[in-house]
Amino acid sequence: MRGGRIIFAKAYGKPSETIAVADPALPYQIASISKQFTAAAILLLEDEGRLSLDDTVAKYVPGVTGGDRITIRQLLSHTSGLQDYWPQDYSFAAMATPVTPQQIVDRWGKKPLDFEPGTQWQYSNTGYVVAGLIVEKIAKQPLLDFLQQRIFKPLDIRALNQDKAIGKGFPQGYGRFALGPVRPETPSAPGWLYAAGELSMSARDLAKWDVARLTRTTLPADDWAAQETPVRLVDGSTNGYGLGVSTGTANGRRYVEHSGEAVGFLSENIVYPDDQAAIVVLTNSWFSDAVGRISSGIANIVLPPPPRTQRIPPPCPGHAQSTISSAPARSTAAA
Repeated sequence: MRGGRIIFAKAYGKPSETIAVADPALPYQIASISKQFTAAAILLLEDEGRLSLDDTVAKYVPGVTGGDRITIRQLLSHTSGLQDYWPQDYSFAAMATPVTPQQIVDRWGKKPLDFEPGTQWQYSNTGYVVAGLIVEKIAKQPLLDFLQQRIFKPLDIRALNQDKAIGKGFPQGYGRFALGPVRPETPSAPGWLYAAGELSMSARDLAKWDVARLTRTTLPADDWAAQETPVRLVDGSTNGYGLGVSTGTANGRRYVEHSGEAVGFLSENIVYPDDQAAIVVLTNSWFSDAVGRISSGIANIVLPPPPRTQRIPPPCPGHAQSTISSAPARSTAAA
């Protein structure tokens, strides 16, 4: 894109076993980017006064553990404490069987919370399933139908339900076990992607959403701002830029921590308002071992001299070795 316009779109690679040549018009799974659209649906309903981000979950979806304390805002910001039903990078056995959103909530949303709502950040697909159910209850129509009417049609986006965008004529996922051969991946059964990863579209169509975000169109400007504003946790820290981090100072250097553990330095002290990290130089075990578990209120920590680089073991014989600088820099790259 340039100047808010799409100027080039091209597809590369092998889309599937039945499609030999990639086509930029093909709808590829956008996975968890789908969550942006679920969140947008919630915001549109809030604009109409039909719900509030600070409403509790129990008001709309009964039976969820802590539902009388979890807010819709916490669902969307991954601070609800609801256990994630899909924390791994593969499909588990149950995903071979179709499921309903309510069945996901019954199995994972009624377990004990991983933490008290609003006190920590933890990615949770379960939270977005609950959010999707809330949209459907208030809008009185399927989530995807609501999105088609309110977002996709106005932006001329062709978005498909990924559960139905499989088979001949559609791109297909591939996977491999360890260093074994690449094989076509069997998709999860219908229902598992609901509200958390259910959409597929072309890169060009997804770029239309990006243009709308840049130009603040389709949604009111304050809705875009709400999506992009870090959420403040109960202890006053923020989940900086959606990453669940807070910041502090040690010997004049800004550090980043996650759940009380130091994980990196800010590069060149570049920060967003309220001390959100714009660029983070992730550090290594040296930093974690030297600083250990700390709180953002401690500012006079004595750090040993950092090593010049951290060596990353090559993934397999014959691959180049990578290094990551542990010192602040204007930009970092792994070779």
